[in-house]
Amino acid sequence: MEGARFQSVVARRPDLRLPLPPHFASRLEGQRVNSLGRRGKYLVAELSSGDVLLMHLGMSGSFGVTIDGGEQVLGDFYRARGTAFRHDHIVFEMSSGATITFNDPRRFGFVDLVASHALPSHPALSALGPEPLARDFDAAVLARACRGKKTSLKAALVDQRVVAGLGNIYVCEALHRARLSPRRRASTIATARGLPRDEAHRLTAAIKRVLRDAITRGTARAGVADDADTESSDFRHRFRVYDREGARCVTRGCRGIVKRIVQGRRSTFFCPVCQK
Repeated sequence: MEGARFQSVVARRPDLRLPLPPHFASRLEGQRVNSLGRRGKYLVAELSSGDVLLMHLGMSGSFGVTIDGGEQVLGDFYRARGTAFRHDHIVFEMSSGATITFNDPRRFGFVDLVASHALPSHPALSALGPEPLARDFDAAVLARACRGKKTSLKAALVDQRVVAGLGNIYVCEALHRARLSPRRRASTIATARGLPRDEAHRLTAAIKRVLRDAITRGTARAGVADDADTESSDFRHRFRVYDREGARCVTRGCRGIVKRIVQGRRSTFFCPVCQK
């Protein structure tokens, strides 16, 4: 998309998770994609019109790319995607010769068109916390966000208002690396004044390390989003705790066995011995 114009846009249905914006196709056609970025789990395409195309994959959404109507382009982060034509909901024909198709069997994804000046106040973005890989995300920022929170540390980290873009899988992994229990109260990583304790420093470092490793391996889709194909054996065996219930903890010297519990209707995997 980046640097190309929308030659043709076909929306095969009026909605995904939410209704498509009015005159969606006509507002895009002829516009150039000046830049493509990300905020949390949202893809952000800045257009020459001054609008922004905001996109979210949901649980099952994906973009497929073909060149000149022929060979499919497989990027470094490619995962097998849906092939049923009936789930190809939006088709973008680009001036570069690329055809970009949004496929979403469950229709949990969404797209929107927003004026660039209104983007920070968009309901999807306005409450997002800091980016976990940003330079200004550190132990002090995390401690202030968790100060006084009575929820579990796991619940706090998957709350997009605390930190943007973290999901269930990598929260489990980061907590294990930091040796912190997912059941620990979130406020315990901060002092009463909101200053970072040692736990906040360990956790912040673990979050950054887990995400950077995941991006390098290609197990994180869209940079930080983490609902990737967990059926892939190559994907699964690289985790320390996620989806490893009953396995021996990989922490050196630990004799714990990975346990699974449910928090917020999501599975949490952790070691009850070394995570305190």
